[in-house]
Amino acid sequence: MRKSSAFTLIELLIVIAIIGILMSLLFPAVNGVMDTARKAQAANDVTQIATAITAYQTEYGQWPTNASASAQDVGGNFLNALMGTNSRQIIFLEVSDAKGKKSGITNNVFVDPWGNAYKYVIDPNYLSQVAGTPAIFGTAPRKNVAVWQQTNKKYTGTGSKLPAASW
Repeated sequence: MRKSSAFTLIELLIVIAIIGILMSLLFPAVNGVMDTARKAQAANDVTQIATAITAYQTEYGQWPTNASASAQDVGGNFLNALMGTNSRQIIFLEVSDAKGKKSGITNNVFVDPWGNAYKYVIDPNYLSQVAGTPAIFGTAPRKNVAVWQQTNKKYTGTGSKLPAASW
């Protein structure tokens, strides 16, 4: 009788099954990390948008083109004014085109990592009260600018059920 040093078919199938089980345990962890990264990106984008709007108002003494006291998408002429198509060609906000599931510009609208448009509201009367924010915020924030994002199914953010938002 000759002794073989090769693996049997059963041994190979067992190893493949073990690798499959380990991979199935790994996928939820990877998805959780990816979701956390998207939330962090959204929070960062919201802060940058609010800062850009405030910087524009500080520089020019007025709100960007088509600024609205009701909830609007961050896009169109409003976004273009923040990105350098203003009278002094100052770039207040740098945004690249969205690629894949990353945030960026799609159809001239600034979208979050889930592909939904960021929203903004300003206080045109400088009363430090913005109206038109989602009811989940409770009372209107005591600021001149509100920016937030919302996924299709729910608000997202860190620490609570509030969306990624900046006042």
